[in-house]
Amino acid sequence: MDDGLTAETKALLVAIGSADIDPRLLPPEYRTTATAGPGAGGDSLFISSGNHRVRLSIRPGSPLRVILRNKGVAVQRDGRIIACGTLELPLCHCPKQAYITVSERCIYDCKFCPVPKLGGRIKSLEEITALVEAAQSRGDLTAISLTSGIAESPEKEAAYMADVVRHLATRFDLPIGVSIYPTETSSEDLHAAGACEIKYNVETMDRQIFQRVCPGLSLDAILEALFRATKTFGKNRVSSNFILGLGETDACVQAGVGTLASMGVIPNLRPISPHPLRKGEIVVERPSADRLMRLARINRAALERHGLDVRAAKTMCLPCTGCDLTPQRDV
Repeated sequence: MDDGLTAETKALLVAIGSADIDPRLLPPEYRTTATAGPGAGGDSLFISSGNHRVRLSIRPGSPLRVILRNKGVAVQRDGRIIACGTLELPLCHCPKQAYITVSERCIYDCKFCPVPKLGGRIKSLEEITALVEAAQSRGDLTAISLTSGIAESPEKEAAYMADVVRHLATRFDLPIGVSIYPTETSSEDLHAAGACEIKYNVETMDRQIFQRVCPGLSLDAILEALFRATKTFGKNRVSSNFILGLGETDACVQAGVGTLASMGVIPNLRPISPHPLRKGEIVVERPSADRLMRLARINRAALERHGLDVRAAKTMCLPCTGCDLTPQRDV
């Protein structure tokens, strides 16, 4: 077996999603804490090998264990090494990017997301600039990626995000990507401010599940915004997270990625990360390695059918690939 990360071994690691590691083996600078999305509040590490990268949450008692091996690390399962690689330095949340959560709070109550219960803070322009500068000083920074909850309203959040993009675009010669909840003018405003890529997350394309897990949000509004965004940002510059493990069927995923790709949107299939703050509110099942492989191939076929290329993306999740089995990069 190839000791490095392959699509198959990465699928297994992503399906489990966590690893145990002796804290003495992990220098503090290689540990990162999520502040957005279902994984908010948890610590993780990145391992890379060849063209593959994986992010694993740090969890004592995980069936996976990370150990030192030669000049890198190995991942064990049941005492047997299943993959090897090297720890990768997260410049700011992830390797090679300054990936920053602007508002660490949200007025909405998506049942898979702990952010509304964490009551985080809103970063100032000065703080955001300092984070980018710190990331730049740590290594080869290739992009700035911005995400956000909704502190007061989608309109106010989008307006503040445009201010942030405008501020950063005058100070850093780097591509800037943004992931927020859309408004009527957010695509045009963010593009004019200097953003080169946009992500509006559908979360799921199963309408019954969406209504149950995303109360107060509109799937139709998100889909309409995604379609408009492709006209503003152009080909391979618009993406959308599609969560796996909320109870959706493979047929739903296949139809959903086909719909998104036909609009010019790159679907990013994101395995669900159950969070203890949501225990009892939602039942989720992290997808198996086999399902991740199967759906990644379906996604790739949809992308190629509509002439889309993940490898053209410069910011956010698509070039990172740590949390997902990414078509055209991993599979």
